[in-house]
Amino acid sequence: MSNWVESHFGLSGKKVLVTGSSKGIGAAIAIAMAEAGAEVVLQGRSSQSLAATKSAIEAISAHPVSEVICDVSSASEITAAFADISTLAIDVLVNNAGSISRAPAADTLYEDWSRIIDTNLNSIFQISQACGRAMLERGSGRIINIASLLSFQGGINVPAYTASKHAVAGLTKALANEWGARGVNVNAIAPGYIATDNTAALRADQDRNASILARIPIGRWGAPEDISAVAVFLASAAAGYINGEILTVDGGWMGR
Repeated sequence: MSNWVESHFGLSGKKVLVTGSSKGIGAAIAIAMAEAGAEVVLQGRSSQSLAATKSAIEAISAHPVSEVICDVSSASEITAAFADISTLAIDVLVNNAGSISRAPAADTLYEDWSRIIDTNLNSIFQISQACGRAMLERGSGRIINIASLLSFQGGINVPAYTASKHAVAGLTKALANEWGARGVNVNAIAPGYIATDNTAALRADQDRNASILARIPIGRWGAPEDISAVAVFLASAAAGYINGEILTVDGGWMGR
């Protein structure tokens, strides 16, 4: 790797926290950050749930792999887990943790609505605030939120998820406006239809799967690695003048 490529796209000397890094997009992002040279901090509900990601990173990186254990749907657990976050000196925060509940709006339980909003939105604000304070003190940092195509569209039978992801886009812009001039860039990635556990039900429905593929110009479902590569870019020096963007990675879905 040339010095120019390393200086612009490498993450050596950076510490990256990835929430929801036990599987899927979060695991792929954590592993990609390690491959780019970063020291990685994983977040999940238990050490057991993070074991596979941790093992994959340890196989490719000499850096220690730290863990933050909490349920991001619980404000009190986040407060306790991130009480000493400044000591971790996080350079890049990737707010990936999220959940989805599928039901018509008229049948959605308020408990499910609250859980999705807490997980997908409130946790992002709370963790960004905790990490952002230390970043602002240092005058540098990156925050990358995982938004969704449903940051722009209404979706079907996912009212809480759609509301939360619209709000993630707005919060990304609000933090970018406040923190950009103080050295902290805040952006979001809006994945298209990615083959993960969250989309298993859609892929199992032959009619829905076919209709989705028919609208994607590239003609395939995305892979977690399609998102992780973009996350590494946004974390790198090469993305230094990108701030407040919601970058769609969707195989062309939004342009159809």
